[in-house]
Amino acid sequence: MLEVSGLSIRFHRYNRRLRQRHMDAVQNLRLSIAAGEIVAVVGSSGSGKSLLAHAILGILPANAQVTGHIRFKGEALTPDRQKELRGREIALIPQSVQFLDPLMRVGEQVRQSVRQGNPEELQRKALRKYNLADLVAKWFPFQLSGGMARKILVSTATVSEARLLIADEPTPGLDPRQ
Repeated sequence: MLEVSGLSIRFHRYNRRLRQRHMDAVQNLRLSIAAGEIVAVVGSSGSGKSLLAHAILGILPANAQVTGHIRFKGEALTPDRQKELRGREIALIPQSVQFLDPLMRVGEQVRQSVRQGNPEELQRKALRKYNLADLVAKWFPFQLSGGMARKILVSTATVSEARLLIADEPTPGLDPRQ
């Protein structure tokens, strides 16, 4: 389903003397994920796990230079294709709860991710699956605990019915039985 080969990510930045410097963050990464397979990328903090996820989704900052090949279902992931698939075929469960829109109620954020079916019904099912009361859907992100916010992020990704879920450290604050 996903093939990554020779992936390197480099950042361009300027030092205090306004000289351009390069920082190699990921070098020559190779990864293959088959449909139905669960793959864990393990590494220390700062080793590039989140950068890999962001490279697949095409959401790296403008000063990033990506080389190598990323293919999804046999097709190259060009910037246009990444934009087309993001949130539909490939969904991210981000590490930071700051990915939630602070000005939108969390139920609406979950409903917006629904691609097929009744958004309100699927949002209710998702919140119940993660032991969140129906009234939580009316709350804003600032009203949630950290664990509740993570459950909303997981709900948002799973209701999309994406073929590939990329979970960037989604487990802190979650009940291990879920």
